[in-house]
Amino acid sequence: MLTLALLPVQMVALGLGHSVMRRLPRWWHRVMCRMIGLRVRTHGRLSKERPLLLVSNHISWKDILVLGSVAELVFIAKSEVRTWPVLGWLARLQRSVFVERQRRNTGVQISEVSARLISGEVVVLFAEGTTSDGNRVMPFNASLFGAASAALPLAPEGRVHIQPVSIAYIGIHGMPMGRYHRPVAGWPGDVALGPHLLRVLRHGAIDVEVVFADAMPFDAATNRKKFARLVEAKVREGFHDALSGKLNG
Repeated sequence: MLTLALLPVQMVALGLGHSVMRRLPRWWHRVMCRMIGLRVRTHGRLSKERPLLLVSNHISWKDILVLGSVAELVFIAKSEVRTWPVLGWLARLQRSVFVERQRRNTGVQISEVSARLISGEVVVLFAEGTTSDGNRVMPFNASLFGAASAALPLAPEGRVHIQPVSIAYIGIHGMPMGRYHRPVAGWPGDVALGPHLLRVLRHGAIDVEVVFADAMPFDAATNRKKFARLVEAKVREGFHDALSGKLNG
């Protein structure tokens, strides 16, 4: 009911280009986190540098709610998401940028992401390219950093800032979440959305840690592959620190 009530407000805001179109999704994400039992705690903070690209690991569709509740963000999503029931519709309403894997459209899509960055919006890239089981961070795809490269000619001082972000689902009902319960958090691609959503609602009370590392400058002299490995290492470090409880010490 809440979503249906807010739908016309967001559609009007999108049509008018009003700033509400960016603020409303964050409020909605916060409410949805509470409704399904996601308890989000952050470590570090969103960088004030702009243009800013957030690079994160990806565990589940819940990551959108988690990160979206923390800040006003724009997400990069694979093109298939556009056609998904409910999730695709919501992704369009929050102005996600859909990226196809076919090379023929890559330039146009990268230009759209770059335009969002230059306009001052904070864009989120899930650099693994898919979701994981919640127990590990998978290798990052360096080619996905192309949007940062494309934004450089128009960026102030020829520089884009990239901030590593780690998401870790660490607890359930106040108890540490071991490998047995990790499937509640993780959503690998071969698991149907409906049953997984019902499982999340049934368990509820899931503790999530979001770890912001320091933003790093990315310019024309930066080696994209080496930089991707560095960001991957930062994300993996934050992820393991959250799972091991180091952040609570």
